[in-house]
Amino acid sequence: MLTRSKTGNSRPKHRVDLATVSHSGLYTALIASKEPKGFLMAAKDSRWMHAMIDELNALKTNDTWDLVPRPKSSNVVGSKWIFRIKYKSDGSIDRFKARLVAQGFSQIPGFDYSHTFSPVIKASTVRVVLSIAVTRKWCLHQLDVKNAFLNGNLTETVFMEQPQGFIDKRFPNHVCRLKKALYGLKQAPRAWFQRLSAFFTSARVSV
Repeated sequence: MLTRSKTGNSRPKHRVDLATVSHSGLYTALIASKEPKGFLMAAKDSRWMHAMIDELNALKTNDTWDLVPRPKSSNVVGSKWIFRIKYKSDGSIDRFKARLVAQGFSQIPGFDYSHTFSPVIKASTVRVVLSIAVTRKWCLHQLDVKNAFLNGNLTETVFMEQPQGFIDKRFPNHVCRLKKALYGLKQAPRAWFQRLSAFFTSARVSV
């Protein structure tokens, strides 16, 4: 079999020289941004505090967990805050985003998770679908599911520590028994795919 290296017909590599790139507003903002690395740093800024409160309110609205007494013989995964600044195309700040994630590295296989496989679409598949749509003059629609993984229902029993800085004063030793998936859990992608697939199946849309 002839390959590109054998025939000398290799694709040219286009490398971007960051030293010669014009400094757009977005580029400058990304370079200069200072996102907090942890809760203690973020707690000093009211904007990040509001972002964390918004995240917790969204999780409560989604009925993500129940507070329960700490189990004696079960694994309890940690939780962590992740902070990101979202920018507009002109480099101005769009919003401050705080996300509560589970520390899935502390999960135990066969105990608080089993299967983790979830289908992932390839770029080549997208190109094929787009080419077919253009050829047959199909209408294309795109949607974005906000916080997609948070909509996945868990089938395993997973316990997580309460969010740092927002521990319930009435039950400081309680933990969160998760009912919905969180970013960071090993089974989160699979849980989301199963729910999405179940919806399409009920709507008689093949996936």
